Amino acid sequence: ALVREGEPAPDFTLESDTGEEVTLSSLRGKPVVLYFYPKDDTPGCTRQACGIRDVYGEFEAAGAAVYGISADTKDSHERFKAKYSLPFTLLADPEHKLGESYGVAQEGKNSYERSTFVIGADGNVSRILRRVNPDSHADEVLAALG
Repeated sequence: ALVREGEPAPDFTLESDTGEEVTLSSLRGKPVVLYFYPKDDTPGCTRQACGIRDVYGEFEAAGAAVYGISADTKDSHERFKAKYSLPFTLLADPEHKLGESYGVAQEGKNSYERSTFVIGADGNVSRILRRVNPDSHADEVLAALG
């Protein structure tokens, strides 16, 4: 069943760009932004990541943890993060563990559709933004964090 607004976000553990494991349920108590994107270091994904980077202070002020998720590997994430000085964590999902539970898998493609899930401090999904525009993404998410 696809995740819906108002329902608990499906839990997961994924490897981060630093090789640490991140488990969603351990982040309770603060809002979490999970943004799924197609591929590291491609034009739209770079603009989207840099858009968050450029207003990252506002995410911190909202108390939110931000995670970018794609089907790329940890090593790919490491390079992407370093190249653009991204201040948030990238999670690697090369086995597409989250494609189904979050409904972001693209038919016949090895990549995720550009969709973002804002999860409240209680662990429930408060907003789902599907097929977002990478250029207005950061502003939309900040608005959803309210």
